[in-house]
Amino acid sequence: MSEYRTIDLEEEKNELGKIEISPEVIEVIAGLAASEVDGVHALRGNFATDVAERLGRKNHGKGVKVELLEEGVKLDISLQLQYGVSVPEVAAEVQTNIQQALQTMTSITVEAINVHVLGIQLELQHETEQQV
Repeated sequence: MSEYRTIDLEEEKNELGKIEISPEVIEVIAGLAASEVDGVHALRGNFATDVAERLGRKNHGKGVKVELLEEGVKLDISLQLQYGVSVPEVAAEVQTNIQQALQTMTSITVEAINVHVLGIQLELQHETEQQV
C-alpha cells in the first residue's frame, strides 16, 4: 500500500471539486479522541516517535495506525491506561469516542477500531510529591 494514499469522499464531490483526506489526518483525529477519554494515560508509539517527541516534535497521531481498506478504514490504537480503571470499559469508550469523532469530522466509514492496552500507569509520582 502506498504511503501517500488518500481517502476520496465520493459523497462530498460538488461543483467545486473533490475532497480527499490523508491518513495522517485520521491518525490525529483518532489520537486526540482517544486521549480525551477518562482513564487513558497516554498513547504509545514506537521507538522512533518516542525519540522524535523527546526532541520537541509533538506527534498527535502517535500510537495510531490507520489501514485503508475497500470497505472503510481500520484503526489500531495503542495506549497506556491509568491504574484502577476498568480496562474493558475504557477501551469501549475509546472506540466509541473515536468512531463518533471520525463520523462527525470526516464522514468516513470505520470498519474496525482495535484497542491495544500496552501498559498501566501507576500514580507513584503524585504520591512521592505529596510526601515531600
